[in-house]
Amino acid sequence: MTGAPERDPIGRGDALRLVVDAWRATRGGRAAVLARQRARLAAQIAFARSASPYYRAHYRDVRPAADTVGVLPVTDKRALMHDFDAWVTDPEVRHADLRRFVEQPGLVGTPFLTRYTVATTSGTTGQRGIFLIDRRSHAVTSAMMVRMLRDWLSAADLLRIARRRRLAMINAMGGHFASAVAATRLTRTGTKRVAVYPVDLPVHEIVAGLNRFQPAVLASYASMAALLATEQEAGRLDLDPVVVVLSAEGVPLREQRRIATAFGATVRDSYAATECPFLSYRCAEGWLPVNNDWVIAEPVDADRRPVAPGTQSHTVLLTNLANRIQPILRYDLGDRVIEREDPCPCGSPLQAIRVQGRTADTLMLPTGNGAHVPLPPLLLAVLPERVAGLEAVQVLQAEPETLRVRVRIKDGAAVEPTWDLLAAELAHLL
Repeated sequence: MTGAPERDPIGRGDALRLVVDAWRATRGGRAAVLARQRARLAAQIAFARSASPYYRAHYRDVRPAADTVGVLPVTDKRALMHDFDAWVTDPEVRHADLRRFVEQPGLVGTPFLTRYTVATTSGTTGQRGIFLIDRRSHAVTSAMMVRMLRDWLSAADLLRIARRRRLAMINAMGGHFASAVAATRLTRTGTKRVAVYPVDLPVHEIVAGLNRFQPAVLASYASMAALLATEQEAGRLDLDPVVVVLSAEGVPLREQRRIATAFGATVRDSYAATECPFLSYRCAEGWLPVNNDWVIAEPVDADRRPVAPGTQSHTVLLTNLANRIQPILRYDLGDRVIEREDPCPCGSPLQAIRVQGRTADTLMLPTGNGAHVPLPPLLLAVLPERVAGLEAVQVLQAEPETLRVRVRIKDGAAVEPTWDLLAAELAHLL
């Protein structure tokens, strides 16, 4: 067998069909959403069993016709990365080849084997991950994005965006993170409608660039959006965006409101993961509707038993019903969530949750004149991507002007040269 065994292929011509299906699902209410979920779950289980040696062994005690997620054993990033070559369903994909691929910054946004987008996770849980996004996942992500924008924006807002057609992104570049991959793919098209600013660019340069570009949509890490809102309040930044999309970091609702007031724009964020980029999005009521027609999110306790709605979970188990190259079924995502006990007032029939985890700490460095410069956490998360030989890094702000750095060196890498490269990267960053 060669090539990716996509038994339910979704091509570019099916994008509209998926958008229409997503609309019909929410129009049909909770029953219509869950009907799609059950059918897709049964197909995904059958596919994983037939195409992934890992799942074939993992499900050996599960009845063949299983179509209920609760009967499946749990997995996690460490287990899947350990058995990577048995997990993936395309025999041409090999973990060793992918590791060499992601160690080359020049390949960010370049398809692997001409058909897969590659994204890595930062390893904040102690285990870095390499994930492939297939054509099917891209198509579903696009459909869920249309659903998200339809719920976020009015017809007048969409018209304003269509007239200006300018998107500005502020990302951590230089690594294979999902946001950097997306930004790189867009800039490689040569379009002048998209501007990308590296998050480690001096703030005054980002401000000057944005003032010239005047985006209709501003997509930024939450900590940087908060900083730019301060620049807007001070009059150094003068933007009129239609929507500000926050990503990657948790931000309190009061801070979202401050950003919205500063820019006079709709401010929304989403809760997603590299393992499932279309997981959920923020509604007008401040909850996160989960795209249950393509996603299952199970809040569970420390023993991985379901918790009642309204109870904070120990973690959440994620099932992605779109990805066929790396099936993700009952995957321990590691985030604490609370599921709403009653339907969300926004009117969505989707499961509504709030996330209690994934709030990143922003280091605040004193300038010496009473001011502080923020150091967004994702600036530090890209260091393993930039430093050959570095497996993981942790930066602690021991005192206002003192950073303590802990590292884990890759097997076989020389310690001193790796440290010298890291020290140089940190010095450049600071």
